[in-house]
Amino acid sequence: MNNIDEFRSADFGKYLLESKMVAAGKEKFMVHWTRKFFEYRLRHPQIIWSDLLPLYIKELDSTGAYKDWQIRQADQAVRLYFSNFLISISPKILHGPTSTVNHPIPQKVALQNFQEALRLRNYALRTERTYLNWVVQYFSFCKTRNPSLSDNSPCSVDLVRDFLAYLVMTKNVSASTQNLAFNSILMFFRLVFNQDLGDLKNTVRARTGQKLPVVLSMDETKKLLESVKGTTGLMLKIIYGGGLRVNECCSLRIKDIDFDQSLITIRDGKGGKDRTTLLPTSLTGELRSHIAKVLTLHDKDLAEGYGAVWLPHALDRKYPDAPTQKAWQYLFPSANRSIDPRSNIIRRHHVSDSTLQRAVKVALKKVGIHKHASVHCLRHSFATHLLLNGVDCGRFKNFSAIRRWKQP
Repeated sequence: MNNIDEFRSADFGKYLLESKMVAAGKEKFMVHWTRKFFEYRLRHPQIIWSDLLPLYIKELDSTGAYKDWQIRQADQAVRLYFSNFLISISPKILHGPTSTVNHPIPQKVALQNFQEALRLRNYALRTERTYLNWVVQYFSFCKTRNPSLSDNSPCSVDLVRDFLAYLVMTKNVSASTQNLAFNSILMFFRLVFNQDLGDLKNTVRARTGQKLPVVLSMDETKKLLESVKGTTGLMLKIIYGGGLRVNECCSLRIKDIDFDQSLITIRDGKGGKDRTTLLPTSLTGELRSHIAKVLTLHDKDLAEGYGAVWLPHALDRKYPDAPTQKAWQYLFPSANRSIDPRSNIIRRHHVSDSTLQRAVKVALKKVGIHKHASVHCLRHSFATHLLLNGVDCGRFKNFSAIRRWKQP
């Protein structure tokens, strides 16, 4: 073994405590698992640690002497040692002289540049805010490790690995949350500094697991939909009847409703894809009445000097009259006009999805359904009920509920 491969138990334990990766007293367990890995490694000196780790974990599991959390702790300990500790003490030896970079742009300016880059690429406002929030959290983590840092300090990539491990070890986040944090920071350094963070697959990873979606029975779904009235109730019925995502329903426009063919067109859905789905014929009358009210509200906005709706992908420049046309108006507009956070133009945006989420929570309590359900559960219920009614599942391959509930 070379010097880098020699197990530094004392230094590793000190690193874990100083980096606040684990609580005081627990570092000895991480050192214990890593020492056992090095003992196991003596039998396989030619295999690199990342390829040997799965074999080590498999052997621990096969003994039957350890619980699941202990095996997971062993995996985390080895990853922390090689992907975090060793790189922190000898980054140039392990990954070359360019592995750590302090960019000259202050953090505050870099955040502004990142926001502008996201807007140029037409990222959704919610995505923009999420990405910015994770980068801010990363900067905050860097300050806890180095209190002398400020908003005018240069941006550093040194602690990305430690931040991702910190989210798992200390914050106990889910795998999806950790991936979101990593993607946000990855995007930040790519767009602002044109720097790729490289392969971080061997860092500490949050535990993944396959979970069944919450699905309401047909009777529960009926009770829920009957308990919510008005526009909110109509939206929930459309979500269930067509299997829409909550944001897809909120952002529907009048032109997306095809009464003649009983279809709803979803524009720019998940993955930037368009698709069509079912428009329940039982909602035709209620939906026509609702559209008439929306158009009356639109006429009122026009009379007051407003009425221009936001259009994506600069379509307002390609079709100057489109923002005020009836077809482009939101099917479910907000009750009040608001200021567009990007253009500062006063417009009537679509209703917030939080309105639907609150309505479902209230309705579940009201009708006595004791399930951890949300609006998205209606989409899963739609797919499952189709399956139970003998609908060909091949037409609905994008529904995870069908894939998970379908039995041979």
